[in-house]
Amino acid sequence: MGFFGTFVYGNGQWTEDVSTVRGSPSLRVEIHDSDFAQIDYAPADAGRGRFYLGFEPAIYFEDPSASQPVNAPAEAGGFCRWAEQATGAHVAATEVMPLLADPEGADPEDVFVEDTVLKLLQLAGLPSPPALRQES
Repeated sequence: MGFFGTFVYGNGQWTEDVSTVRGSPSLRVEIHDSDFAQIDYAPADAGRGRFYLGFEPAIYFEDPSASQPVNAPAEAGGFCRWAEQATGAHVAATEVMPLLADPEGADPEDVFVEDTVLKLLQLAGLPSPPALRQES
């Protein structure tokens, strides 16, 4: 069995309670069985504010209704703007794009999605959640 966890970043810290970060730029990371992570960022100025690392749920569960298609360029760009607003980090969308789940279901570079999550957080200038520090 892989790792499961949900973490929310806002107001300069990680928490598991989304209500503590309302009104500030926030990031929600939900890891499912070390195979995929759902990333939600707010505010989202482009796209839906959601993308996946590892696998998209529709691919992972072999169920097209498990997730909506992701506009990867829009989400990567939106996340970069979010990171600049939240942390001051200047990230290029071309650095984020390779981390996003392949919509065709190609195997991700990292065996454990936690490693991809840590790469994304590092690009955004964010510390890793305490539970991921214990895992790595």
